[in-house]
Amino acid sequence: MKAKNLYLIVALAAAIFSCSKKETPVPTTTKTDTTTTPVTSTFDINSISDTYADIAAFTYYPKWTVYNVHDPSIKKFGDYYYCYSTDVAFGTDVRSGLQIRRSKDLVQWEYVGWVFSSLPAQGSAYITGKGGTPYNALWAPYVMKVGSEYRLYYSLSSAVARLSVIGMATASAPDGPWTEKGIVVTSANDASIQTNAIDPTVITTTSGEQYMYYGSAWDGIYILKLDPSTGLAVSPGDKGKRIANRGFTGGKYNGNIEGAEVIYNPDLKKYFLFISYDWLQTKYNVRVGRADSPTGPFYDYNGHDVNTDEDHGPMLLAPYQFTNQSGWQGTGHCAVFDNGSGQYYMAHQGRPGINSYFMDLHVRKISWTPDGWPIVSPERYANVAQTTIASTDVAGTYEKIILNYHVVPGYGTEQTNPDFQVSTTFKLDAAGTIDGNTADKWTFAAPWLELKYSNGDTYELKVERERDWENKITSTLIFTGLDNHGTAIWGKRKQ
Repeated sequence: MKAKNLYLIVALAAAIFSCSKKETPVPTTTKTDTTTTPVTSTFDINSISDTYADIAAFTYYPKWTVYNVHDPSIKKFGDYYYCYSTDVAFGTDVRSGLQIRRSKDLVQWEYVGWVFSSLPAQGSAYITGKGGTPYNALWAPYVMKVGSEYRLYYSLSSAVARLSVIGMATASAPDGPWTEKGIVVTSANDASIQTNAIDPTVITTTSGEQYMYYGSAWDGIYILKLDPSTGLAVSPGDKGKRIANRGFTGGKYNGNIEGAEVIYNPDLKKYFLFISYDWLQTKYNVRVGRADSPTGPFYDYNGHDVNTDEDHGPMLLAPYQFTNQSGWQGTGHCAVFDNGSGQYYMAHQGRPGINSYFMDLHVRKISWTPDGWPIVSPERYANVAQTTIASTDVAGTYEKIILNYHVVPGYGTEQTNPDFQVSTTFKLDAAGTIDGNTADKWTFAAPWLELKYSNGDTYELKVERERDWENKITSTLIFTGLDNHGTAIWGKRKQ
């Protein structure tokens, strides 16, 4: 979940919705709530908007599709990608249960229902047993399939700092019904290790072992070994060990670290740990480290262990703004998943600059640099046909965004804004120079565009075709990549 326990549910929720507490008993097994049949209609991608106040209320949930999505977890089961996400909606009361959507193409989404019809009993009992009152909302789910069993991990928290729990439910189908199976890990102020038991993700290794990664703020990201046969901790009560941290000065974290996601890339034979930095309403961004082992150590672009007290790169995704749109912030807590054939994607919420309390599902294609780092598309995935791109096609004028902000160690002034990375214009001249400067050169060997600047900076950028969402153009050229210092650059042809 986002930026410590209170941030979304108290500060953000106070502005747009209320968190009423339910006092009725909660059944252990509940069916997916589909009391209204979703409305089907002809799909028009141009109808997807940044804001959606007219359909945000609970009574319109069949039309939510890509709307009211926060902390998504996505996996492909059969012909469908299933998306599970936090209980939250713009301008309406929270409805507990975790939202479910599905799609065949990652573009057109259908609302399915909820995992639970009320808060899970076992998770609630842990919090009430510690003297807290659970929020009427489940956060940051993670879903996976083991054999024929679907496993869903949920986060439940309270207003008491660090009083949180990660529980697990199972089902025989991706839309339920779901049955609670147990508590995986907990956190409380009386714990000897000050973790925060929210934001789970799980990986099964090549040898069949399973590990959960979790945590938000307080003491970084932790790894906990699971029993693959049950999906619960091998040692009940174990909290695991820390594997990722941030800069730490004056007894306080420099921002936030949370929302881990871990994948194994079999082609690269590497494990990749994606983590989010900073706050939901400020510079919420995604970083990545890689390792040879699921237990780490994970290393950043500069070869530093991500468990050391510093900020790590590369930063792959951050609040950004192209022309003709108000910008997107809140771009953290990503889901990373594949299509079963080796193509990976990153999904996350996007909050429009015009009103950051709306939350839209974004899905982006992931590519890999020649030296094995993930990079993400500057535009949302729209299933655009990938036709041949020649060097003569690449020459032209572009918008570019360099994701280059770095938080100075130590807090100083608390973050108060998203610090949008705003696009600027540059030109790839037909003669192979950049912006008319003969000392700056570009070359293209499909699909890779290389920029070489006279100051020593070089960029390796993958060029593809993708939708221009800001201008509602079906297909344009985009690029994404890293420079020789590990800084990400995005671009698209200027319209």
